[in-house]
Amino acid sequence: MAREQFGICAEPNLHSYYLLFNVLDNKNAYLRSALASLPELFEHYADQFSESNLNCVIAIGAQYWHEFYPQATPKLLRPFPKLSTDDRIAPVNHFDLFIEIRSDRADVNHLVSSKVCELLAGAVELVEQVKGFRFLDGRDLTGFVDGTENPKGLHKREVALVKEDDDAAFVKGSYLHIQRYKHNMALWQNLNEKQQEDVYGRTKRDDIEYASEDKALTAHTKRTNLKDSDGNSIEILRQSMPYGHMKTQGLFFLSYCKTPENFELMLSSMIKGDGHGHSDHLLKYTQAETGAAFFAPSIDFLQSLAD
Repeated sequence: MAREQFGICAEPNLHSYYLLFNVLDNKNAYLRSALASLPELFEHYADQFSESNLNCVIAIGAQYWHEFYPQATPKLLRPFPKLSTDDRIAPVNHFDLFIEIRSDRADVNHLVSSKVCELLAGAVELVEQVKGFRFLDGRDLTGFVDGTENPKGLHKREVALVKEDDDAAFVKGSYLHIQRYKHNMALWQNLNEKQQEDVYGRTKRDDIEYASEDKALTAHTKRTNLKDSDGNSIEILRQSMPYGHMKTQGLFFLSYCKTPENFELMLSSMIKGDGHGHSDHLLKYTQAETGAAFFAPSIDFLQSLAD
């Protein structure tokens, strides 16, 4: 039975390191071999630093997949949707490879990231690297709890992982979308607490969601808490973390799901709105600067690349 990459559904960590690469010409064969060895490398350091709760994920870019593995493609894999309405923009970037490294020790993350870059050196270009961190009790830098609507327990796997009936060749894989948001903290802090809560549709201190009738149609929770035609919640598994320093601050957003459609529907609801001019007003205070789609295959698939 296929095994999922454990970092997809793992509990949140204190620190993260996100590595985004593009692959150099004629390096596909070497990259496949290198990626096949990474699960063992991650397991080695997870055992060596067991108290750090190391969790890692390897994901292949949607636009690079066919070159990387032309034999077969995940059924629903497609490029990141480029959306733009008025001043609300979801930019699209081309990244071939994404590696997420999370643990409760920043030094372990640095060590493992260094080993990954050493292994891939000469085959890839490191395009972007971002360090994330847990803020207070799992809050975004806006002060609100992040990921409140995340599925819990075993339901995480139901939401995040491809099932046998959906795509047998890529069972236990996950469709991943990333966006690096940059917050306008000065503008956000101009709002009082009640105004901030109205933007989210949720209380700030105790993280209680407004009743549906009390939410503005432009509230973040109104625009992202969607239901399908049968009344079932449209869900994703968020593994996002804040990042930044005193000059630049934001959220590195990650969405894992068994289908790319759920994320795409939420993003469209935020940017395009409901067709009546009601878009997500949180986007007045934060702007996505990157966006990319990936597929994170099972550990068994990755290890088979060595054959």
